[in-house]
Amino acid sequence: MIKITLPDGSVKEFEKATTPMEVAKSISEGLARNVISAKFNETIVETTTPLETDGTLTLFTWKDKEGKTAFWHSTSHIVAQAIEELYPGVKLTIGPAIENGFYYDVDLPNGSISEKDFATIEKKALEIARGKHDYKMRAVSKTDALSFYKEQDNEYKVELIENLEDGTITFCDHDTFTDLCRGGHIPNTGIVKAIKILSVAGAYWRGNENNPQLTRIYGISFPKQKELTEYLALLEEAKKRDHRKLGKELELFTFSQKVGQGLPLWLPKGAALRERLENFLKKAQKKAGYEMVVTPHIGQKELYVTSGHYEKYGEDSFQPIHTPKEGEEFLLKPMNCPHHCEIYNTKPYSYKELPKRFAEFGTVYRYEQSGELHGLTRVRGFTQDDAHIFCTPDQLDEEFKNVIDLSLYVLGSLGFENFTAQVSVRDLDNPEKYIGSVENWEKAEQAIINAAKEKGLNFIVEPGEAAFYGPKLDFMVKDALGRQWQLGTIQVDYNLPERFDLSYKGSDNELHRPVMIHRAPFGSMERFIALLLEHTGGNFPLWLTPEQAIILPVSEKHEKYAEKVLKSLENNEIRALVDSRNETVGKKIREAEMAKIPFMLIVGENDEADNTISVRRHGGEDLGAISIATFTDLVNTEINSTLKTF
Repeated sequence: MIKITLPDGSVKEFEKATTPMEVAKSISEGLARNVISAKFNETIVETTTPLETDGTLTLFTWKDKEGKTAFWHSTSHIVAQAIEELYPGVKLTIGPAIENGFYYDVDLPNGSISEKDFATIEKKALEIARGKHDYKMRAVSKTDALSFYKEQDNEYKVELIENLEDGTITFCDHDTFTDLCRGGHIPNTGIVKAIKILSVAGAYWRGNENNPQLTRIYGISFPKQKELTEYLALLEEAKKRDHRKLGKELELFTFSQKVGQGLPLWLPKGAALRERLENFLKKAQKKAGYEMVVTPHIGQKELYVTSGHYEKYGEDSFQPIHTPKEGEEFLLKPMNCPHHCEIYNTKPYSYKELPKRFAEFGTVYRYEQSGELHGLTRVRGFTQDDAHIFCTPDQLDEEFKNVIDLSLYVLGSLGFENFTAQVSVRDLDNPEKYIGSVENWEKAEQAIINAAKEKGLNFIVEPGEAAFYGPKLDFMVKDALGRQWQLGTIQVDYNLPERFDLSYKGSDNELHRPVMIHRAPFGSMERFIALLLEHTGGNFPLWLTPEQAIILPVSEKHEKYAEKVLKSLENNEIRALVDSRNETVGKKIREAEMAKIPFMLIVGENDEADNTISVRRHGGEDLGAISIATFTDLVNTEINSTLKTF
């Protein structure tokens, strides 16, 4: 007999070799019908895997993240089989689950796949799914695995197998299809009721531009057709809110091939938007005791070798800049923190002078692969709302909680109310990914967990998501479409103070190491604005929007009064402009609606006579004729209701 511990803490005894599905049936038939994946002792297993030892078992359904991962990975096998049958000679490579759906990379030596082929692939895949074929894992020797794929002339699978250890290689079979796979599948193909191929793209084998380019097929699947229909409706809404589309329509930013991929150019309205966001945070930071600093866009290579960034991110950085001086190398700045460490090092500090809080809107550069660039969310040059706090160990808890307060203020003022805090800690199975002592890591991780508890945050702990130099607290925010994004991060770091030999004089008159907190409530200005655009659909909070009102004179003879209204609004710090084009008021209103300007102020003969403005809100609500003073009060009240107090 073996003892199985369930998530509620209860322990049940079962015969050895009992499967997760049999455990589910022992609990209830209803649960067994819904279970599609399982985890045993922190390892994902099949629902048919015999359990041989005592351990902890978690059962997953479609509602769980792990359940969806197994569902989508299993569907990638179905789609791969469909492609293999439809495109003879195709070479399969990898097909993982992703955040929403899956992809499969294939080499098509005898053809190509385009949007017109999607329906055919979907039809074939659904035919296979309806066969209700069981997924069966089997161990394969390295020799047999290599032989299988060499016979298929698939150099991609051969390369993957050559990097695996004998005794760890498994194949997954269903129907007539076999694939190299680690596991993690649903019980059978029949659970998949709806499949949609979403797009195709180019992708280099193993992400290396020097390798062959493959065809990447993106798709998604669901256990019910209704869920696919709802998802596709959500996708259509997401297309309308795409920040690249809105950024162009609202004249916020652009890109230029001559300037270079992944390097955004901010247009006047976008630059003004950024400036308002910066000023908003600077004001809060000043209240919180931060001091602004400015650092250069480059630094000597040795700076990033000292910090550890070159070792960890060197391949993702732009190549070193060689000066005329022999042996002198500079890098475009990939991070601001090494520069801030050097600012701290300019003078000795006493414990009485700490904490020191250095803040900067610092632009950094990372060489992202061209295929991974995406609008403002994945760029090669971006500005972080970066700050680094140097404090004593005794101050760490209070400082960390203060940064949480600042982050909550930022998210709340911009309408991001629905979020989960994620405590990102080490992957204990891969210690080589991190720098610093185990003792310091344990202290830092515990400090973050304690602060999250004390602030009453709804948080989860995610192993393996920490930065290489320290654990962090990330704010995982849900937008208006229910999509989850990481916005804002706070990190505890004992390692950089060691590497840069930072110190302060304690009350015992001895030198001690400060603790370092990295924080960026926005994360990066580029990505934050992109997500804000998609969250709001371009309808920014009134305090932030580029133009708060547009004045529309009914005819040319009312333009003078329109200018008078404009001056009055500007005196009350309301951003407005006059549309004096020789167009109908109806056309001006339509275009103002498209530009998402919150208020349209129509001025005609009666308005001029009564010293009023006829106010129409974006979306069509008519507020009637009111005085300029009343409108000013209306704007200020609305701003004050959304802009939180810090």
